[in-house]
Amino acid sequence: MSPAACAQELRQRFPALFDGPPKPLKLRTHVDIEARAPGVFSKQVLTAFFRRYTGSTSYLLSVARGRQRFDLDGKPGGEISDEHRQIAVDELTRRGVGLQSRRELEEQQRRNRAGLLFDYERTTLTRANFCVLKQVAEEELDGLLEIARAEAAQQAQQQPRRPPADARPPGRPPGPRRDGPPQGPRGRGPRTDEGRRR
Repeated sequence: MSPAACAQELRQRFPALFDGPPKPLKLRTHVDIEARAPGVFSKQVLTAFFRRYTGSTSYLLSVARGRQRFDLDGKPGGEISDEHRQIAVDELTRRGVGLQSRRELEEQQRRNRAGLLFDYERTTLTRANFCVLKQVAEEELDGLLEIARAEAAQQAQQQPRRPPADARPPGRPPGPRRDGPPQGPRGRGPRTDEGRRR
């Protein structure tokens, strides 16, 4: 079986994991494949497939940007360690997907954490159900929320304070604000001495 035929067979048998954009694989996924499809794939074929699959730029990006690994059923299968994420980032940098992508990655991760915090503070789900929905390991949730709160506080300190929308400069009486010269009767334009009747 060629690596391409192997990929096609894996997509058919385990579409939740192998169909669509690459997802970070649960560690030792090849063992799970051998257990679920005994005798279908040789070790050599799986080794060749995984070398190509996990070495692709799109897979490395999924590891660099992700938080969670996935099993054959597309369910969370352990978190991505900082070490593995850094290996992926380093390889992407070596390939020329350089510093700009790293900054974009960091910004995307910050936005993901902010979104997670926003949703967590408004959810009516149980903690366990929320984690399943967001594909976050339950033991990882508190750490992510803590980082998100710290980032939100830091961002609030960096932004200049804006006056409220209804604020007015000191000494200005309440009422509609007018720009330009004072208007004549019924708003017919500026009042002038030349236009007055004698």
